[in-house]
Amino acid sequence: MQRSETRFLTTHTGSLIRPAALIEAPAADADAEARAGYERALTEAVAGVVAREWDVGLDVVNDGEFGKSGWSGYALDRISGFEIRQDQLKPLDWLGRDRERFKDFFTDNPEMPLALTGAPTQVCVGPVEYTGHDFIARDLANLKAATAGHQDREVFCTSVAPASTAYNGVNEYYKTEEEYVYAIADALRQEYLAIHQAGFILQVDDAVLANMYDHLIQQGEEAYRRWAQLRVDALNHALAGIPEDRIRYHVCFGSWHVPHVADAPLEALTGLILQVNAGAYSIEAANPRHEWEWEVWERTKLPDGKILIPGVITHHTTTVEHPRLVAQRLERFAGIIGPENVIGGADCGFAQTSAIRRTQPEVVWAKFGSLVAGAQIASERIWGSRRRHGADNELHSIQGTDRDEPSDAEEGSQ
Repeated sequence: MQRSETRFLTTHTGSLIRPAALIEAPAADADAEARAGYERALTEAVAGVVAREWDVGLDVVNDGEFGKSGWSGYALDRISGFEIRQDQLKPLDWLGRDRERFKDFFTDNPEMPLALTGAPTQVCVGPVEYTGHDFIARDLANLKAATAGHQDREVFCTSVAPASTAYNGVNEYYKTEEEYVYAIADALRQEYLAIHQAGFILQVDDAVLANMYDHLIQQGEEAYRRWAQLRVDALNHALAGIPEDRIRYHVCFGSWHVPHVADAPLEALTGLILQVNAGAYSIEAANPRHEWEWEVWERTKLPDGKILIPGVITHHTTTVEHPRLVAQRLERFAGIIGPENVIGGADCGFAQTSAIRRTQPEVVWAKFGSLVAGAQIASERIWGSRRRHGADNELHSIQGTDRDEPSDAEEGSQ
């Protein structure tokens, strides 16, 4: 995995706004012409989005998740064992107590019509096995075609975590919760291995690890710890054999536009996040609920060799961040954990599902432009300063002088 050794690298979290032709994939029983048309549009769209990511200046890119219906729900199209019971509604526990605190907000929010009534239940009724081999092969083939000839550039591909799979589900098949969770992990492992073997960085997405906190913490700290630890252990089981430096782990607090008062505090999660056998950790750090949590990294040691990918732009607002604000955010993290351990990222995806987008596409690309420009500013401030210091030291050595290092004022005048 590439590091920010001479400048701040940039990336994002994966899900981008789909072109109209990809909003709804044809049904399994659609005619061959409709399916072929969709597949052609998908291949072209992936090539286009990868090219645009590189054109805007992003270093580590992906396929926009264009082949997936959503960041998590897609998995139920790729694993067996589940049925959806439309008449059996399950509360959306992962929204926490915001549903009670802001009942009028959720009542009037057309984006969250099921927040108060609950959603159809995803019920495990049989063995959970991976059945998505054709889908992942297609997605990887499209990404390989889009990045052909650029083997020197880093590319990632996303897959959902066990904790975030069927997160509105219940188990009616396995004898224990542990058996159920590990069965999901074993199935997802097939997708993780396929991504790794294709030569891409694997990014595992896990919003629900954070989102179940507020609901479970009402039963006591141990209830949440037990629930989360089982799922972290299962994820590591699924990742076995994949080198850590080929894995990114993304934890967020949900891309949905809600008050987010029920969000878990980052400090309650870091002990779990850092257990995941990944080389980089992607977290929210730019939205108004969580930007202050850079302070957590003053008290929490990032393990040696690991990388932090803080969000320095956010999907939570349509306002395009100023590049100097992006630079300040990057420099702040660099001052705490070292610039070589920081890659500039985004808080979360800009499309929660193929049909739910967080803003207009051109706003997304403007935000990416600010991310790249801000990284350039911060890079010059940090690595440019180092180069200037290095040149001064070399000159002093040649001249045999023991003159003091230049003052800030002197340095700024160079």
